[in-house]
Amino acid sequence: MSEQEEENAAELKIGEEFLKAKCLMNCEVALILDRKYDQLQAMSSDPMSQVSQVFEKSQQYVKRFSRYKNADAVRQLAEFELCVLGNLCPETADEAKAMVPSITTKERGCTDENIEKMLGDLSLIKKFK
Repeated sequence: MSEQEEENAAELKIGEEFLKAKCLMNCEVALILDRKYDQLQAMSSDPMSQVSQVFEKSQQYVKRFSRYKNADAVRQLAEFELCVLGNLCPETADEAKAMVPSITTKERGCTDENIEKMLGDLSLIKKFK
């Protein structure tokens, strides 16, 4: 993206560094942090050793806001769009369009009915409390 272009998530103009980065859903980050925590505990000679407070708070956050059991099941959208919808869990097509305006572009052809179905599919795989 040129320096003169302004970033705009609504149009998926999110900057070069983000276009090349892989977006992760909270449930994916939780799995990664859990594995890293297990590795740190296994490598530590001191069973009382603790991870940093930032690590611990990050792990708590993503676990609290992880709403899906199976991240692979929701990989039908662009990664950025998916992460926004998956993490914020809109309940209506209007909410989804307000959060991710790019899903309504002409090229995508998403009608309110399509969006409602997608949200219904997402809600089926949501982790229930």
